[in-house]
Amino acid sequence: MATTPNHIIVIGGSSGSLPIIKEILDRLQKPFTCTIAIVVHRLRNVHSDLSKVFVQKKTFKLHEPEDKELIVRGNVYLAPANYHLLFEGKESFCLDYSEPIWYSRPSIDVTFSSAAHAFGKNTLAILLTGANADGAEGCHTVLKNGGTVLVQNPEESAFDAMPKAAIERNKNCIVCSVEEIIEKTQSFINKIP
Repeated sequence: MATTPNHIIVIGGSSGSLPIIKEILDRLQKPFTCTIAIVVHRLRNVHSDLSKVFVQKKTFKLHEPEDKELIVRGNVYLAPANYHLLFEGKESFCLDYSEPIWYSRPSIDVTFSSAAHAFGKNTLAILLTGANADGAEGCHTVLKNGGTVLVQNPEESAFDAMPKAAIERNKNCIVCSVEEIIEKTQSFINKIP
């Protein structure tokens, strides 16, 4: 079986998103044949073992990738603090230390856009609660490249600025409750050959 993924799920969130990301990961049927990359706004230069927050049962591998690390299908990756996470084609990751975007590094816009260019229509982007506009431009790039964008309903968001900005920028995104996000993500996974 090939280990390089053909499909990618990218999840971006900020303030209030951690319990939602955990719920999504806990409820997806495992194993899955795509790769998941998570971008969460984090404090710079502060060590945290955020990956342990998302994994209760060791049913998939989750870790922060190194620069040039090969992407393996079925794994879940977490963007390291203080680095933008990009994709070099479908084969490997690239960590970038360029300027923060929306005061954030890692930036959701950067990862979403990079995923869209690498995976095209096989990209599912999920944008969750947050207090700035990071992610809106990345969602636009995903849609422009034929991918699908799910945005958390601002009315259910702890901080609605991020989902509202994405919805205003992208009329073709799908606004969802958390329950609908989980259902549509599982449906995306189920359709992967």
